[in-house]
Amino acid sequence: MEYQYHQLDNGIRIIHKQVPNLMAHCGVVIDTGSRDEGANEKGMAHFIEHLLFKGTRRRKAFHILSRMENVGGELNAYTSKEETFVYASFLHPHYARALELFADILFNSTFPEKEIAREKDVVLDEINAYKDSPSELIFDEFEEMLYNDHALGTNILGSPESVKQFSRAEVQTFVQNHYLSERMIIASVGNISFDKLVKHVQKYFGVVQTSSGQAVRKEFDTYQPQKRSEAKSNYQVHCMLGVPAYSVRDSKKNTLALLSNILGGPGMNSRLNMGVREKYGYCYAIESQYQAYSDSGNFNIYLGTDNGYLDKSVNLIYKILKTLREKKLGTLQLHRAKQQIAGQLALALESNVNEMISIGKSHLFYPKVDSLKQMVDKVERIDASQLLEVANEIFVPDQFSTLIYTASKNGG
Repeated sequence: MEYQYHQLDNGIRIIHKQVPNLMAHCGVVIDTGSRDEGANEKGMAHFIEHLLFKGTRRRKAFHILSRMENVGGELNAYTSKEETFVYASFLHPHYARALELFADILFNSTFPEKEIAREKDVVLDEINAYKDSPSELIFDEFEEMLYNDHALGTNILGSPESVKQFSRAEVQTFVQNHYLSERMIIASVGNISFDKLVKHVQKYFGVVQTSSGQAVRKEFDTYQPQKRSEAKSNYQVHCMLGVPAYSVRDSKKNTLALLSNILGGPGMNSRLNMGVREKYGYCYAIESQYQAYSDSGNFNIYLGTDNGYLDKSVNLIYKILKTLREKKLGTLQLHRAKQQIAGQLALALESNVNEMISIGKSHLFYPKVDSLKQMVDKVERIDASQLLEVANEIFVPDQFSTLIYTASKNGG
């Protein structure tokens, strides 16, 4: 079944796919994230995501958490650079329960002072734990370096200094300015008719006053390649290479996604894995990824290795990139690459919760969301010349930035 759409009078949009499953998945995605924070609000979007579960005019924290768990459901949330998502998985007869709870925490949260103080400690522990994982930390620090003082480089968690100074008034102001009805989408994948879903949404969200306002997001246009090395008390070297890339609305984004998958996607037969890890044993982890944002994006390569193999690994990476810039994929190679990414897309969307999250995020940018077949059809239309063109636009060696965490506990 194709996706179904509706918009309430207050601007809240709905996207739904009916499936005959016992479990249903539904959530509210808000078009706001860490890049929308002011100079004194670093980490605020993520902090509010925590506070949404800490009390409303009707419920205390225990009652919020128990509302879905009492019927065997799960309540979750996450924050990214550009969105905040609150969602639940539950037995399909409980749609009304889930939607009423979403409306309550999004529009009636009271942000108790006691909970704010307690949650600051929780987030500070989260920040410290994150700093203990260099293979994760380097991704955020690389984006911070790549975007160089632009809001897209902001760490989602914020810093200990910024989190400690948050006040209840500042939390309420951020919510009032960013949790706007016209920037909200309700996404659903579950066994409920669309008419019934719309009635539930109208009941709990239709009473919300219309609020509008586009996120004032400054476009990133000041890139300068940088190279940085930091001493860390690691046993391995961690390295990131990358460049700015296409936005989510760019016509070449699918081509770059396919190219990145060929280069260093999750398949063990990716060119980076075969050419650096399997052939020479130079690294224990290597991958590439393409992250698209509303008005920008970036392509990066991550490498984990020993001190003695870093230079050899990086040289090999640039040789592999050079090959993709200079040599077209053969017909059979291209066919296999398309088959591989089509299978990966199908596997990802086999999970209904993944599909619910995916369509909610996509509907932020597009009036209509592609089905799996439409996504695969777009990949099928990519030819070898287009891959070569994108490789020459993105894989330019002297435009790459590099961040290295050197290893002080390594004898290599």
